[in-house]
Amino acid sequence: MLVFDTTVLHHFALADRLDVLANMVADNSCATTAIVLDELRSGAERYPMLNSALGLDWMRVIALGGADETRCFAAWVRRTGAGARHMGEASVFATAEVHGGTAVTDDRDATRVARAYGLSVHGTIWLLATACVAGRMTEIGAGAIIDALRRTGHRLPCTGTEFPAFARRHHLLKLVSPRQPTTPGVLAPPGTSGAL
Repeated sequence: MLVFDTTVLHHFALADRLDVLANMVADNSCATTAIVLDELRSGAERYPMLNSALGLDWMRVIALGGADETRCFAAWVRRTGAGARHMGEASVFATAEVHGGTAVTDDRDATRVARAYGLSVHGTIWLLATACVAGRMTEIGAGAIIDALRRTGHRLPCTGTEFPAFARRHHLLKLVSPRQPTTPGVLAPPGTSGAL
């Protein structure tokens, strides 16, 4: 299960690319948390496009209500130092831990904390590379999505043009020799650096 943080949904909504995100993750069970939806709802007053992320039929919403979930959430609040800014990440990390999922966030600081505690966590670049590997998207298409997200103010570690080389350097796409056509490859084992 992929558990989505506010930042990823926020920028895909602002770029009007939630349909592309849905296609990218079509083979996965996807979820987010009630806290993430509250954050998106708050932002929708300023950015009405965020309303499009509130009722996605392919996204399950999980409320952290059980005793184990509440304890796990409290632990992630402490670990991330969550004030108002990191409550969404803490809820996503708790949900991913309790349900054995992968957290999806582009917050680099939160990603470092999550990985330090052994949580599976990745970001938008990893999602795009995975979609390329699965044949759901071309590298050029992934680059176009990166550029669209960057136009919304999303801070990603590469531009669309830089994506193929960046993804290969981080072992997200298979290296190709100069004589071979550029085709997607296989993902490397978890543990790549940053919020990819």
